[in-house]
Amino acid sequence: MEKKIDIEIKPDVAQGHYANLAIITHSSSEFILDFVQNMPGLPKMQVNSRIIMTPEHVKRLLGALTENVRKYEGQFGEIKLPMNPMMMPPLKSDAEA
Repeated sequence: MEKKIDIEIKPDVAQGHYANLAIITHSSSEFILDFVQNMPGLPKMQVNSRIIMTPEHVKRLLGALTENVRKYEGQFGEIKLPMNPMMMPPLKSDAEA
């Protein structure tokens, strides 16, 4: 028997936050995902959402994202990444450098 999960989302949370940059750092016990909105003309980028997760939950999230990207591309076609190096995410976060 499948267990059902009852989830409620508050209206202010349901609106969400737009992010076009994610900064990921980690320690031995947690991953920190900072989501940033990078807008041209603004003097400084700000983190608009921070999620802190255990390594186990991050691995589950990675699997869920991988599966959902596969399904999305199966329905809508390949997601093409820009060739402009300025549009690519950094290879390492500041915490890893």
